[in-house]
Amino acid sequence: MKKTILITGGAGFIGSNFVHHIWNRYPDYKILVLDLLTYAGNPENFPVQGTGHPRFEFWYGDVCNAELVDTLVARSDLVVHFAAESHVTRSIYDNHTFFKTDVMGTHAVANAVLKYRKKIRRFIHISTSEVYGTAEDEAMDENHPLKPLSPYASAKCGADRLVFSYFTTYKIPAVIVRPFNNYGPRQHLEKLLPRFVTSVLLKEPLSIHGDGSAARDFVFVQDNCEAIDLLMHAPAKNVEGEIFNIGSGVHRSIRQIADDIRAIASKEFPGENIIPDRPGQVFRHTANWKKIQERVGWSPKTDWKNGLQKTFEWYKKNRPWWEKQVWMRHIPIQAEDGSQVMH
Repeated sequence: MKKTILITGGAGFIGSNFVHHIWNRYPDYKILVLDLLTYAGNPENFPVQGTGHPRFEFWYGDVCNAELVDTLVARSDLVVHFAAESHVTRSIYDNHTFFKTDVMGTHAVANAVLKYRKKIRRFIHISTSEVYGTAEDEAMDENHPLKPLSPYASAKCGADRLVFSYFTTYKIPAVIVRPFNNYGPRQHLEKLLPRFVTSVLLKEPLSIHGDGSAARDFVFVQDNCEAIDLLMHAPAKNVEGEIFNIGSGVHRSIRQIADDIRAIASKEFPGENIIPDRPGQVFRHTANWKKIQERVGWSPKTDWKNGLQKTFEWYKKNRPWWEKQVWMRHIPIQAEDGSQVMH
């Protein structure tokens, strides 16, 4: 094998799509995946099933296990760190797990990269646009203030700053990416788009937060994978120690997304279930992605209509994959008035 790449969290949504991307794009790369297979990780997401393939190894384990992480990083040339708890609502319900995995897991990976920094060619840390909080500018660039509004966002913010501090202190070959909302195949039903799509397929009411005006910037997951790939292989002087947004530059409200899914499905929704806005709600995210375009030539290729159609068709064709997750689409959290609300 030409290179060995360690992908933490490779059984999850973005991680598994990136595993498929590397599998298809680089047939001479060996892939190591580390994943604890918590509720959002699924070995069915891998491009190869079973053991013994010379190009692929799956390691069932916790990213907080420093000894295991050290062993895998020692074998690697490239490290892409996706492993994290990633759902805002679930972080309100169970915040301890988020700080443990997102911060201490990143600490374990960063320390291993530091130990083997003479061997590691690139360390990509997957952060999130949630570290910014609600947009204070028309489009949020990488210098936007960090004002995380949820336990998830604050845990990811801590991990983001930890990696940056390791670059400034130890000069590890780190790059931080802040993807905006990803969508596409193999996304857990707790997230907005697959929750809406599967509700339509099941002929159930859609759950709308508040008045539906909260807006996000959505980028198709394959475009995100392409961006990470470019950052992973770019000259060090162009990317190391830098932070890059990955987004589309267009925001869409929850209400607009519901209408677009209805148009694709060519049917009326059975109805809507209006629930209070989530505590710590971010009301708008819009990416400024000019920096990554200037440094490595990336731009989003998948337009919203095409990406949404691909996503809808994947869930329509893969019911056995997602039907066992239906019960996990809603989470009980405590509202500001002390009542329990299913979000």
